Order: sequence, then structure tokens, then C-alpha cells
Amino acid sequence: MKLFLCGGGSGEKTNKAYKKFYEMIDHNKPLLYVPLALEEYSYDNCLKWITNELSSIGITNIEMVRTFKELANKDYFNYSAIFIGGGNTFRLLKGFKDSGAFDKINEYINNDGVVYGGSAGAIIFGYDINNCLIMDDNEVNLKDTKGFNVLDGKSLCAHYTNEDSFETHEKFKQYLIDYSLSKENVIALPEEDTIFINDDSKTIIGYKHYYEFENGIEIEKRIYEKK
Repeated sequence: MKLFLCGGGSGEKTNKAYKKFYEMIDHNKPLLYVPLALEEYSYDNCLKWITNELSSIGITNIEMVRTFKELANKDYFNYSAIFIGGGNTFRLLKGFKDSGAFDKINEYINNDGVVYGGSAGAIIFGYDINNCLIMDDNEVNLKDTKGFNVLDGKSLCAHYTNEDSFETHEKFKQYLIDYSLSKENVIALPEEDTIFINDDSKTIIGYKHYYEFENGIEIEKRIYEKK
């Protein structure tokens, strides 16, 4: 299992994580890109974005899927890695589960598969995705909101401390305090940080402090790496 769970950043914010990702993959195989958390009309622009993002580190062989059925029918071991982009987390997880891709990806990551997930693509690897209701509407009426649960029973949220205003941040913070008090604990990542899971090892790649919400308490976790 080689997972990169990013708080939602791009460009310079994720440069360190991209470089580590590059080290982990087989460059003789194409990368499988999954933009399915977004609406279909945006996919061509998504492909342009990911091509631009990864070309700077030498990843240019990228294959994109356009439907969950297409994703479910792929043999993931024919690819260097799966890159799952952001968007609506509920749409993404429902598509994974309805199509059968969820079980196939779970098998893939448990057999040394490599996945990079950003924002929604990262949140689905926590225990449950309901913590992101403050950001995403459950417009698809997803009932089974349990994720891949690779974070020891904790859920994951993205874009934390990157909000547009102090008021928005305080609302986000209070929501996570209340959520962790009544439900499971949550790791809150800023866009600058990525959790790297290498089998049983978990480390943070990044330079901005992140937070954990445990039983109604916000705990700051310090990052000492320089930008």
C-alpha cells in the first residue's frame, strides 16, 4: 500500500508530495487519472490540468477514465498508479460503490497498489466521509458513507485553514469539534500537506501545521519542514 492523501493543494503546495509520488511508481506504465468527482463537462479541462501538474516532475503518460463503469472495468495493475481528483466527495464514493470500483481499488491498495488522492480523492480513504458535509452536499443521496478506512478509524477532511475568511474558518472548526464529539475523530489537512502511507508507516509531507479533532478537542500538529 502506497497512498498519498493530499489536503487539496496543487502546484507549489504539493511539489514535495509529487516528487515522492514520482519515486514510488513504475514509469514504464501509464498513470490512471480519475476526475469523476466532478461533472462530465469538466473532464477535458481536468485532463489539461493533470497533464500540466505532473509534467513538471516527468509524468506524461496519462490515461483518463470518463465513467465509473469504465473505471470498474480496468485492471489497475496495468497502471503505474491511480490519481483520484477532487470534487463532490459523495458523488465520488457513490460512483465507486455502485460500479464495483470500490472493492477493486480496495484489493489493489492491499496488494501494493499506489494511489494519489486530492481533496475528495483523499477524503474517501478515511473512516467516513460525512465530516465533509460542511463543504459538500450529499446531492446523490448516498446512504453508505463509509470510506476505505486506512487511517486507524479516523476520518479525513481537506482544505482546512485555507478558507476565505476568519468567519468561515471558525464555522469549519466548530463543525469539526462537534462532529468529533458525537462521531469519530478527524484529521484536518491544509492544502499544503499530504499523508503518505507506506504499508504500516504514516508520515506527513508538507510544511503547514495540520490538526486532529479528538472527542471535541482541536489539537494542532506541528510541521517542521521548510517550504
